[in-house]
Amino acid sequence: MPPASIFDIDRTLIDSVDLHAMAWREALQHYGHDIPLADIRHQIGKGGDQLLPVFLPDNVLRRQGKEIEEYRSQLFKEKYLSKVRAFPQVRQLFQRLRADGLRIALASSAKGDELATYERIAQIDDLVEAETSSEDVDRSKPHPDIFQAALSRLGSPRVDEVAVVGDSPYDAEAAVRAQLQIIIGVLCGGFPEEELRAVGCIAVFRDPAHLLRSYDQSPLAQLRTGLHQQETVQPTPKR
Repeated sequence: MPPASIFDIDRTLIDSVDLHAMAWREALQHYGHDIPLADIRHQIGKGGDQLLPVFLPDNVLRRQGKEIEEYRSQLFKEKYLSKVRAFPQVRQLFQRLRADGLRIALASSAKGDELATYERIAQIDDLVEAETSSEDVDRSKPHPDIFQAALSRLGSPRVDEVAVVGDSPYDAEAAVRAQLQIIIGVLCGGFPEEELRAVGCIAVFRDPAHLLRSYDQSPLAQLRTGLHQQETVQPTPKR
C-alpha cells in the first residue's frame, strides 16, 4: 500500500488561529463568560468538546455547552470565515506529495462544512484522497479518534508509512495516541518548537512553504524513498 500523509488544516495550511480565537471569545462573552483571548488562543487546535471544559465548569457545560458551540459555529461562518487565507505554497506542497506517490488525507477538528470551504481556499480539494472532521468522531483532538478515522479511510496503512503534519501539541498528542510515529510540526500556528517536540514532533518547519523548500531533507522524503525501494524490489526466484 502506498505511503500517506495526514494533515491538520487550521493553522497548518490556512491562517485561521486568531480568527477562531476571536470567534470563541465573542461566543463565550455572549453567554456571560469573559475569557482572555490569549488563553483561548492557546487552546485552538482542540474541538469545542475539548476546549470548553478548560474554561467552564461541568454544570455550565451541561446547561450552555451545546448552545455556545452552535453560536460560535454560526458566528465564525458569518463574521470570520471570509477572512481566512491559505498559507503560501500549500497547493505546490500537495502537488509534490502526489507526484512522489504519497496519498493525502485531512484530519481536522473543524466542522465538516468548514473543512470543505478550507479545501477550496487552499486550492487542494482535487488533491485530497480522504478527510475526517469533528463530525465524524465522538472526541476531537487531542484524542486519537480523528487520526484513527483518517487511517481507516486510507485503507489502514502501516503506521510507519504515514506522516502527520500539524501545528499544535494537540495534533502531536493525538497522533502519538494513534500510534503514529512520523509527526511533523509547523510553527505557523503560533506554538513554540520546543512545545511541539516535547509531545512527539520529530521535525519542525516554519510553514508549508518551508516544508516544501526542505522537502528532500524532511521525513516526507523518507516515505518517498521507502515507496521507491518497494517498487524496485524484485521477487526472490523460486528454487
